[in-house]
Amino acid sequence: MKKTIILLLLIQLSGIVNGQENKEVSLTFNHIALSVKDVNISAKFYTDVLNLKIIPLPPEAKDVKWMSLGDGKELHLLSVLKEDVKTNKAIHLALSTADFDEFVQKLREMNIEYSDFPGNLNKINVRPDGIRQVFFQDPDGYWIEVNSINE
Repeated sequence: MKKTIILLLLIQLSGIVNGQENKEVSLTFNHIALSVKDVNISAKFYTDVLNLKIIPLPPEAKDVKWMSLGDGKELHLLSVLKEDVKTNKAIHLALSTADFDEFVQKLREMNIEYSDFPGNLNKINVRPDGIRQVFFQDPDGYWIEVNSINE
């Protein structure tokens, strides 16, 4: 038993000496990609409703739009696959705003239906931590949550 433990320690130490120590790989969020029917209609929705900015791409990328979510994070809209996408409210893009009431008013003015999580139209959901949130869908049926920032 002692020989096994000593052998394991030697193997571990030899890995460290040779620069092969076990490192944890650090990952950060980069982008989310959505398959959309018409990239231009979807891009207009995300620019008009969520004020996202389009990231310029070469002209040959006609079926693709990249949009900035801020802080180096991106939303990629892809109109390259033709299969229908099935989703539900539990699968959603969530964004936060300090101007929650103004955002909900904007949805009303644009005649975009929103609901609380259970699906009650024009109702605001309040999470257990006090954050307010609304849910609505983009032109392809993807769910979007916009929530308030804890004040």
